[in-house]
Amino acid sequence: MSDLYSDTPPKMERMQIEIIRRMPAWKKFAVLDGLNETVKTLAMSGILQQHPTATPQEVRLILAERMLGPELAQKVYGHAR
Repeated sequence: MSDLYSDTPPKMERMQIEIIRRMPAWKKFAVLDGLNETVKTLAMSGILQQHPTATPQEVRLILAERMLGPELAQKVYGHAR
């Protein structure tokens, strides 16, 4: 097995992988959902730093454009900006 993380000792990495393998599917999805929410929160924070006067709706639309691309965001949400 190759080392995935340069800052993690191989023994600990193997333990982490084994824990993840033993996790039920619902728990893996819950962890993934939490990570997705964290990324979304960080992205929205970055948007607010770049556009401090944006309304919450504008922030969501900018996020949609970044996640989906302008063309798909327009199809899904209408004229975004």
